[in-house]
Amino acid sequence: MERFYQALGDTTRLRLLNLMGSQELCVCYFVEVLDQPQPKISRHLAYLRNAGLVTSRREGTWMHYRIATPEHLGASRVLKETLRWMQDDPEMIADRKRLAKACCSPEKFAGLLGAPAPVSCC
Repeated sequence: MERFYQALGDTTRLRLLNLMGSQELCVCYFVEVLDQPQPKISRHLAYLRNAGLVTSRREGTWMHYRIATPEHLGASRVLKETLRWMQDDPEMIADRKRLAKACCSPEKFAGLLGAPAPVSCC
């Protein structure tokens, strides 16, 4: 329980969850949208994975992450409400707009060339 709440107690990790929403994303999009170094993003994603909040899969050189619904009913509710709260937060909205721009115009983002687009991308 402590690890679950600690995972939700960090702004970077909340921003990562916000970007994932109901889709799977490649790490490279997190790096681009949040303008953070890849090792920092990977460290936060590992924390979320260890807390049971995300799952990952590898596709070639690309790592993809998606939100995992916790088995515990209370934890599942907390996560659902947290994700709902983020829908109206100005910083989280801005992050989602940057993601839409990145995945729909990858030629503008040199760091993303060759990266697989999110499933729900334009």
